[in-house]
Amino acid sequence: MELKDFIIRLVVALMAGLCIGFERQWRNKSAGLKTNMLVSTGSAIFVLLSVKFSELNNDVDVTRIVAQVVTGVGFLGAGVIFREGTNVHGLTSAATIWCSAAIGCVAATGFYIETFICTLLVLIVNVSIEPVDKWLRSRNISD
Repeated sequence: MELKDFIIRLVVALMAGLCIGFERQWRNKSAGLKTNMLVSTGSAIFVLLSVKFSELNNDVDVTRIVAQVVTGVGFLGAGVIFREGTNVHGLTSAATIWCSAAIGCVAATGFYIETFICTLLVLIVNVSIEPVDKWLRSRNISD
């Protein structure tokens, strides 16, 4: 992989994280701009590192790094989840962080259209589903 490709993939991951993080920050949610940018970029760095290693040694299993990214980001996401009485907060932020990491991995592989589609889908879910979610939670269901 040439340096140009390395930089483009890293910048695409960074921009995807920026888009997702901007939406979170704009709506005053936890895990905003910097967090999502760093998670997507960091994930891309790990994947790019494994790709570079695989170029030097064909025995390197690139998917092992991705699996470790998923595990590490799971711990990071757990840090934004908290319980207040019977309510649990931060699950969407944790899931968004997880998605940002996955999108960073996709960008690092050079799948730019797929990166755009995944980023768009995360934004659609975070923006358009919230009113439906609030409506469902506010309904008083009697048995």
